[in-house]
Amino acid sequence: MNKDNLKNNNSSSKNTLSIFQIAVMTTISVASLRTLPPMAEEGRASILMYIIPAILFLIPTSLVSAEFATTYKGGVYIWIREAFGNRMGFVAIWLQWIQNVVWYPVQLAFVAAALAFTINRGDLSNSGIFTAIVIIVVYWFSTFLAFKGGNLFAKVSSIGGMIGVLIPGAILIILGLLWMAQGQPISESYLQSSYIPKITGISSLVLIVSNVLSYAGMEMNAVHAGQMENPKKDFTKAITLAFILILCVFIFPTLAIAMAVPADKLGMANGIMVAFQEFFEKFHISWMSNVMAGAMFFGAIASVVTWVAGPSKGLLDAGRTGLLPPILQKKNKNNVQVSILVFQGIIVTILAMIYVLFPDVSDVFIALIGMSAALYVVMYMLMFAAVIILRKKEPNIERGYKVPAVNIVSGIGFISCALAFIMSFIPTSNEAAIPRNMYSIIVAIVVFLLGIPPFIFYALRKPSWDIRSAQEKEEKPIH
Repeated sequence: MNKDNLKNNNSSSKNTLSIFQIAVMTTISVASLRTLPPMAEEGRASILMYIIPAILFLIPTSLVSAEFATTYKGGVYIWIREAFGNRMGFVAIWLQWIQNVVWYPVQLAFVAAALAFTINRGDLSNSGIFTAIVIIVVYWFSTFLAFKGGNLFAKVSSIGGMIGVLIPGAILIILGLLWMAQGQPISESYLQSSYIPKITGISSLVLIVSNVLSYAGMEMNAVHAGQMENPKKDFTKAITLAFILILCVFIFPTLAIAMAVPADKLGMANGIMVAFQEFFEKFHISWMSNVMAGAMFFGAIASVVTWVAGPSKGLLDAGRTGLLPPILQKKNKNNVQVSILVFQGIIVTILAMIYVLFPDVSDVFIALIGMSAALYVVMYMLMFAAVIILRKKEPNIERGYKVPAVNIVSGIGFISCALAFIMSFIPTSNEAAIPRNMYSIIVAIVVFLLGIPPFIFYALRKPSWDIRSAQEKEEKPIH
C-alpha cells in the first residue's frame, strides 16, 4: 500500500469533479515507487503479479468504497457500524488507524534511505541506527506540524505526489527506453525470467498475494465519488482509467529497473535509489541520482505530513461517542487531537527501535509490512461483508452508486483479503533477520497486541466517556 498523495477536497465539495480528476487522484493515492525494486526481481513475471492483485482487490475495493461514500456520510467507522453495530465499527476504524501507525516506520525507512543517497552516503541506508534516528526525528517533526492544524496536509499532498512519485516514475520509464535504444546490456536475471510467475514454494505465493496491499487506500479516495456529475456511470469510468494509469506507473518502471539492475543489488528500503544510481552512472550523469533521491525524500516526507493527522481524526470521531477514555479525546486550541497524536507517536518510536535491534533494514521492512497487512486486510474484510449486509438490511435506501453484482465483487475482494491475511504471517525469504521459525509467532504477537485494544476499550467504556454535546449526539446517533 502507497499513501504518498491523498487530497483533502472537503473545502471544494461544491465543485464537480471530472472523470480524469478522480482517476489522477486515485493514481497518485495508490502508486508508490518504493514497492518497485522487490517486484523488479521477478522480471517479466512482475506484469502478471501486478495485474492479478489489481483485478482481485483494487477494483472491488474501489467499487464498494464508492457505494459506501455516496450512501453514508462518514468513513469506515460509519460504514461498518451501520452493518455490524458500534463495537465492530470502532474495531474497523481502529484497525485503519493502527495500520497507518505501523506504516509510518515503513515509509520513513524509505525516507531515511532517500536521505542517505541525497547526501552521498548510500551506505547509511543499511544502518539500523541511522534509519531509527531519521524515523523518530521526521515523525515527531511532522506531529508538531500537525498540532498547528489548518490545511497544510492538503497543500503538500499534490505537490509531494508530483515530485516524489509521478516525475521519478516517468523518468524511470524514459531511462528504460534509452537503455534499450543504446543497446545497453540487459540484466541476466531479466532475460531468464518468464512472463508466468514461478511458484517455487510458499514464499513465492506470499509475494504474489501480499502484493494486494500495494493497492490499499482506495476507501479514502472514494469519498469524492459524490462530487461527480453522474457517480453511477462516471465513477466506473474513472476507476477504469485509474486502473490503467496505476498499472502503467507500477509495471513500466519496474521493467526498466529489472532490465538494468541485477536482482542482487535491489534492497527493500534502498532499492529504488540503487536503480537510479545504476542508470545515471551508465549515462555519465551520476549527480542526477542525488536529485532523484532528494525528490523522493521530499515526496515521502510529504506523505507522512499529509497522513499523520488524518486517520487519527477518524479515530477521535468514533472515540467521542464514548469509546475512548477522555484522556485520549483531548484536543488543543486548534481543534487537533493531540492526545491521540502523542499516543501514536510513542508507538512509532517503539517500532523504530526495531531497526536498531535488527541491523538488516530490508528484513525489518518486510516484517513491518507483514504486520501492517495483517491488520489492514481485516478492516477490508469487514468492509466487503458490510456492503452485502446493508444491501439486505436497507434495500430501499437511496444509493448514489451501486456496485454491480455486489455479491460476486465483494466475495472476490473478501477472499483476496483473507488469503493476504494468512500469507502475512509467512516470511517471503529464507534470509529474514527474524528467525524463520519465529517469524509467524512474532507477527501474531504484534498483531494481537495492536488489534486487541478496541475490544478492551469497548468492554471498559463508561457513560462519562461520552463527552459530546447534546447537539453532537443528535447529529451522530449510535446503535
